[in-house]
Amino acid sequence: MQTGSTKASIGGAVGKRRTSEMDDCMRNCLECAGVCFETIPQCLQAGGKHAAPDHIMMLINCARICSTSAEFLVSGSKQHVYTCGACAEICQECSDDCARTGSEDFMRRCAEVCKRCAESCRAMSAH
Repeated sequence: MQTGSTKASIGGAVGKRRTSEMDDCMRNCLECAGVCFETIPQCLQAGGKHAAPDHIMMLINCARICSTSAEFLVSGSKQHVYTCGACAEICQECSDDCARTGSEDFMRRCAEVCKRCAESCRAMSAH
């Protein structure tokens, strides 16, 4: 295992190294995917604009791209810059959509987690 800002890739390809920044982004992506999936039934139960098909699809798509980005990061794939770039855009859109849709605790949490993931992925897409 290397010292400093890199460490062996847990579950990644042999010989690949991940930085601590990549690990942080991976955790943000996994948290965001989970929160988006948790938010869907809450939105459906709330009904109205919360249950609008476009909003539900945004949550699903955000969760999916976050899961994909996390998979690219954990594998140490250098193509993570592409998935993280897309993830940053979709997470930002989802954050904005959640903030517009409601002020309930679950909507604020989703908006905050998506925004944090967008910022993390934006930084990773530059590497």
